[in-house]
Amino acid sequence: MSPKKVPHKQAPQVTHKVTLLRGDGIGPEICDSVVQVFEAARVPIVWDIVEAGLDEYEKNGESLPESALETLRKNKIALKGPTTTPIGKGHQSINVRIRKALDLFVNVRPSLSLPALPTPFNDIDLVIVRENIEDTYGGIEYRQSDDCAIALRISTRTGARRAHEYAFELAKKEGRKKVTCIHKANIMKITDGQWLESFYEVARDYTDIIHASDMLIDNCCMQLVQKPQQFDVLVLPNLFGDIVSDLCAGLVGGLGIASGANIGCDGAIFEAVHGSAPDIAGKGVANPTAILFSAISMLYHLGLTKHAQLIKEALRKALMSVEDRTADLKGKGNTQTFTKKIISHLEAYV
Repeated sequence: MSPKKVPHKQAPQVTHKVTLLRGDGIGPEICDSVVQVFEAARVPIVWDIVEAGLDEYEKNGESLPESALETLRKNKIALKGPTTTPIGKGHQSINVRIRKALDLFVNVRPSLSLPALPTPFNDIDLVIVRENIEDTYGGIEYRQSDDCAIALRISTRTGARRAHEYAFELAKKEGRKKVTCIHKANIMKITDGQWLESFYEVARDYTDIIHASDMLIDNCCMQLVQKPQQFDVLVLPNLFGDIVSDLCAGLVGGLGIASGANIGCDGAIFEAVHGSAPDIAGKGVANPTAILFSAISMLYHLGLTKHAQLIKEALRKALMSVEDRTADLKGKGNTQTFTKKIISHLEAYV
């Protein structure tokens, strides 16, 4: 008699509680797309939805309520839609406030060529690691006179070292071979000089596996538009990193496909890095690709690798469909047609 088969018992799947900051403008629309895709892929996540952004500011005089920050601190992981930051007036950037409040000391921005979106360079695979808290983003400004306004630039050795350490550890984890430190130490001899000095102090621990080099920011920008394939991981101070990460997004198709992550020792927030696009809000034409790629990065961060790979592959296939992808990607579809196309590719596997 053959032995009786005993059904294999699978380990119970952990459900993760994730803060969802829907933002304003097109934020709620593209966040809803993520929610639909995650539901179709049966991702074990419970969303803890909080409101923040321009709408919240206009209603209650506070763009980021303390209750929202407390939810972020409690859950330690979040997906964030775009929020509006008024130029030259109004409330402080929500991104800056969150980064400081949660000590999210690096911003990580991959730039990867996609076969569905031909660009002048079709073989780019690099990552920007940007120091996320210091530099001129402290917002410490004052007017000395009617003619003279002054901003302070803050640079600590501790802040520099942990950004550099993160860059080398990321390169090591992903099997990358080069880390390039970007600076302007020929002019900013003390602040950027310290940034560069700290870089080579950290690099000594990785000499056997990773090549370390440095480059002036102006030369870096020129090299990126001439031969971006030479770069692997770039680590930059806050202001330079903000500018160069958008430049790199442009090399692979624009901010509509660019993902971003803000990482700290005790939390992480994944976000669409593009603006809130109030001019198209509510029209159903917003492109959810960037926030979907960010959500996929979040799944990898949570260890939900299988779900991340399934959604990533479905998104890549959907991007091939000119009929379904959005107009900013030279498509004929809208937010919902594109979302449904992604879900249709998931259904064969779920």
